[in-house]
Amino acid sequence: MASHFVLVHGACHGSWCWYKVATLLKSAGHNVTAVDLGGAGINAKQRHQMTTLSDQLEPLMELLAALLPEEKVILVGHSMGGIAISVASEKFTKNVAAAVYVTAFMPSPGFNLVQLYQQVFDLQPDSNGKRFAESGAFKDSKFTFDEGPDSSSVLFGPNFLESLLYQLSPAEDLTLALSLIRPFPIFRDDFTLKEAELTDKNYGSIRRVYIVSQGDLIITEETQKGMISNYTPQDVKEISGADHMVMFSKPRELASLLQAVAEEI
Repeated sequence: MASHFVLVHGACHGSWCWYKVATLLKSAGHNVTAVDLGGAGINAKQRHQMTTLSDQLEPLMELLAALLPEEKVILVGHSMGGIAISVASEKFTKNVAAAVYVTAFMPSPGFNLVQLYQQVFDLQPDSNGKRFAESGAFKDSKFTFDEGPDSSSVLFGPNFLESLLYQLSPAEDLTLALSLIRPFPIFRDDFTLKEAELTDKNYGSIRRVYIVSQGDLIITEETQKGMISNYTPQDVKEISGADHMVMFSKPRELASLLQAVAEEI
């Protein structure tokens, strides 16, 4: 039976990163929609035009709002896309058959999005209360803070992409990424915190599946399994020999696991 997969990219990426997996799922007879969040891919919205999380998630929310009451989709989030599909599951619970986290951030109800940003992007406060990445994995990436005190953005650097995200992926896919990545917005305003609130009643009722990438160097296997232990999903699947960009390094294996999720619903 055909399912409708909605694929959501991670930070700095866009719908383009799903081209291999989307093709495989479509060839198997499934309906596939790969979303460009605000300021990503071919989405026309620029970084300075987004002031809160709802601006960034608008394309995904509009897609789900257009579904008929009886329509259900399988949300698939990669990396930071896990936050997007979690918020979407909270707001459109009846339309979500399952939420699949592909080496993604899988929050639990009560999580704090601002604290997550600080932990993930190595943001440190300076003497004026501003935040910046001063060292570590993101040292060749670009952080900007000219949008205001409650927002900023990050653009991954080439060394970061090559050594920590794409180390097992084909070279041509890294070249593609270097030409298409766009800044990822980081919001720290009170409205964003409210927008990201998750509840056991809604989000907690969704079937969650986690796909572990054993070779991920940025969201390590230990980190992934820590999230799984913290908020146990209904199912856990694993892919070996994949880096953070599972859709590039192991597209057939990922597509196969996604089809298995559809069959198990």
